[in-house]
Amino acid sequence: MKNKTLVVIGGGAAGFFCAVNAARLNVGLKVVLLEKYSKLLSKVKVSGGGRCNVTHACFTVSELIKNYPRGSVFLKKAFHQFNTTHTIEWFNERGVSLHTESDGRMFPSTNSSQTIIDCLLNEAQKYGVEIIMNADVNKIDVVSANNFNINYAKTKSIHADFICIACGGFPKSAQFDWMGNLGHTIINPVPSLFTFNIPKNPITELMGVSVPEATVKINGTKLQQSGPVLFTHWGLSGPGVLKLSAWAAVELAEKNYHFNIQVNWLPAYNENTLLEKFRLLRFEIANQKMANRNPFGIPSRLWLHLLIQCNINPDIRWADLPAKEQNKLIKLLCSCEFEVKGKTTFKEEFVTAGGVDLSEIDSSTLQSKKIPGLYFAGEIINVDGVTGGFNFQNAWTTGWIVADNVKQVQEVQ
Repeated sequence: MKNKTLVVIGGGAAGFFCAVNAARLNVGLKVVLLEKYSKLLSKVKVSGGGRCNVTHACFTVSELIKNYPRGSVFLKKAFHQFNTTHTIEWFNERGVSLHTESDGRMFPSTNSSQTIIDCLLNEAQKYGVEIIMNADVNKIDVVSANNFNINYAKTKSIHADFICIACGGFPKSAQFDWMGNLGHTIINPVPSLFTFNIPKNPITELMGVSVPEATVKINGTKLQQSGPVLFTHWGLSGPGVLKLSAWAAVELAEKNYHFNIQVNWLPAYNENTLLEKFRLLRFEIANQKMANRNPFGIPSRLWLHLLIQCNINPDIRWADLPAKEQNKLIKLLCSCEFEVKGKTTFKEEFVTAGGVDLSEIDSSTLQSKKIPGLYFAGEIINVDGVTGGFNFQNAWTTGWIVADNVKQVQEVQ
């Protein structure tokens, strides 16, 4: 019987993981990986500042799926097959150990993304995956079930019995056009994981300052997230902002990225409880200067900035703080308002919300419900996670499931 061929479209995390596992699990299966550009695993290379945030130390499926603004229900079945524990074991079996940082992110113990890249490249070589670079796919012809012809690099073509489309997300709907004849619905893509631009606001003078924990809320909605917030020369960034941008991706695109936010720099307090705290402080540290005595642990540069915004003399004693200025400071600490005008894409983890409609994909196999033998993995489907390794976990999981299902289909055939 003629050997079957799996063609994987996309040389990123999902595509590569699918290809190497398919070749390993399916003896005799020919696996060909088509990569549009001249580089493989480019997002793996730059992720986590060049360290590669492989996954997140989240070990129960019920908790894991809470980190996906789109696709959490769909991923529930998938994560029962391959989850964080499996990812750690898979890399560990190949000599790559991972370590966990205080925020739950997991990196290779070498702190180098090249370790992950080398591991995957070695697997590809070991199991004979054929890699074709500069192979931009321009059309897929469905001849019949499990019978495809793929046109790439303008003039070339290849036959496939199975296809896994794992080419990542696209920022524009038109970039999905080459998939048009497959008959799948595309949910309009919008950016996820981006920072908030606050032009001409004096807060940008605090560039480089990080607040360990703050709560950011989008006015007029119930959308809010907590986490570290970083000041940049264009506005606000950090995990708290990035997580919020993911959950609010569709709504903020509809607002054309012009909206207002409230930031609570002291999430343990609201305005009422903070007022009580201030009354105590004015007795406990009455004679200390406000500039010198910041009792809340927020960065000193932010504390001084807020004092100035409230027209409070930094040399004033706590006991002498006027009620009007006190109330203004409490307001700024608990509900500091900013007008956001625009976004800046978080380049290291460029992610889009949108892609192939999940209702048209079998969540247990990642196979198309419309075309037998056609699979999807990674960000091409309408799944995206918050920052912290969750998008890579989606890539490893969906890539592995496709490889495993191809094995099961071949055994039946």
